[in-house]
Amino acid sequence: MSVKPPLTELPIKTAEGGFYHGFSLDVTVISKVIISALVVWAIFWPTESGAVLNGLNAFILGNFAAWYIWVVALFVIVCIGLAIWPTAGRMNLGQEGEGPEFSNFSWFSMMFGAGIGVGMLTWAVAEPVTHFGSNPETIMGITNGGTEDNVRMAYKWSFLHWGFGAWACYAIAGLSLAFFSYRRGLPLTIRSSLTPLFGSRLSGKLGHLIDIVAVVATILGVAQTLGFGVEQFVAGLTRIGIGGLAHGPDAVNAAGDSISGNATTVGVIVAILVIMGASTLSALSGVGKGIKWLSNINMVLSIVLLGFFIIFGATWFGATAMVLGVWDYVVALPYLSFNVFSSDGVEGSEAFKLAQWQGWWPVFYWAWWIAFAPFVGLFLARISRGRTIREFVLGAMIVPALMCFVWFAWAGGTAIDLELNGGAGGVIFDAANGDKIFAMTEFMLAPIAEALAWGMALLIVVLLMTFLVTSADSAVLIVNTINAAGDEGPKARPHIIFWGAALGLVVAGLLISGGTSAIQTAMVIGALPFSVVMVLMCLALVKAIYNDGKRELAGIPTTAGAEAAE
Repeated sequence: MSVKPPLTELPIKTAEGGFYHGFSLDVTVISKVIISALVVWAIFWPTESGAVLNGLNAFILGNFAAWYIWVVALFVIVCIGLAIWPTAGRMNLGQEGEGPEFSNFSWFSMMFGAGIGVGMLTWAVAEPVTHFGSNPETIMGITNGGTEDNVRMAYKWSFLHWGFGAWACYAIAGLSLAFFSYRRGLPLTIRSSLTPLFGSRLSGKLGHLIDIVAVVATILGVAQTLGFGVEQFVAGLTRIGIGGLAHGPDAVNAAGDSISGNATTVGVIVAILVIMGASTLSALSGVGKGIKWLSNINMVLSIVLLGFFIIFGATWFGATAMVLGVWDYVVALPYLSFNVFSSDGVEGSEAFKLAQWQGWWPVFYWAWWIAFAPFVGLFLARISRGRTIREFVLGAMIVPALMCFVWFAWAGGTAIDLELNGGAGGVIFDAANGDKIFAMTEFMLAPIAEALAWGMALLIVVLLMTFLVTSADSAVLIVNTINAAGDEGPKARPHIIFWGAALGLVVAGLLISGGTSAIQTAMVIGALPFSVVMVLMCLALVKAIYNDGKRELAGIPTTAGAEAAE
């Protein structure tokens, strides 16, 4: 069978005039209807929507836990395979001889800031502390929660959740989009990454469905990140003296549970207005201006904050946690990547607790990263044109993961060491997750000078805001690009404003009606259909690269300009 040139044209019908000029009506309008319906449902029928979402969430966690665990393992394997496959590794994500648009520093800054940077300010402290108290080893009685023999287990699980698996999700999406958009000249949309499997049929309803799924997953995935960020932003504003935005120490919800430190409705609204207003202005300026400069700023501030923890925090404890944690993680990775805890249905049993813990942590995280993948993936593709596949995979999967490990080792390690050996006495452990980093820096600096503690809290608030704005404005641009059939032009200004407002309303509506748990539930549900799309991406990418190798041997062009279909 003769080898045909690749598909290099995928026409997508867009409106020729009016408000939606240049946009796919099918994708844009249906996406807006779905997101608007979710907002109205969550705000006006919070009890009913919460019950339905929780029921769907329980069904998915009970029946698709193994699916989430194994598909992320597949993404890691595919990324490593493409990096070491000679035919794939040397291919340019652009035209032959084309160089990168951004410097390595700006590339890493934008990648880290948009992809996962905001999570560091919450989870780099909160997650090691949480797993230090409880993890599968403590449930099985192998280690003891809250004692020194559980430190290594805390880091093994923290590194799993924020390590290669997370960035493999982003790398698969980004690599697929960059390959088919910049090598093939196809539209910069999710549907283009599946052309080796479905060909020109993606111009129609099938392609519209794929892009709609990507838009909804993006909004919900970014809403999850912003939801955590808003809670922490309000905690930070409270720490620097802006009162009335968080519940007091005696506050309880309708169920009688303590909600001390959580954002009030006023706090949520103020934070959303500030963050989404700034992000919309940044998005209007485009990737090369506002987003690039914000990313560079938050990378510099991150280095300053991280340097503080390394130099003045638990320096040796963090170094030990880093080395041993990475070793434990890498050694255990094959087992952790495929192991699924099965519940025996007996509440309170070891098997039940293990399955429940896996649903709360690894399955939740894999769903989060998958829901985040269309956003981060398309953004990575946009900033990675001209790099080779090997350079992209190593840069997008390994370097940011190592940055996460460093944050967890020294920020989280300082918190654990202060509680174990520094006399913190529960000040850090008892704080809300978003407030732990503020509680820790205040404990470290307040005895020296209150002004230093206040200044550090202010730095963290500014850093948090730049991370949140970078994530939000990048998401708005990405959603607009998908809706506009891959067109990144400036004509989308009214729609940038719409999606900025829509994203803010999704976060505010779900936070006010059900807190971050409502956002988590909606996100886990929205991630499921896109996980299927990502598996198809893997198959399409491998098929395309294999066929390109055969084309090169036959002297057939593999980049834009070829004529027949793949």
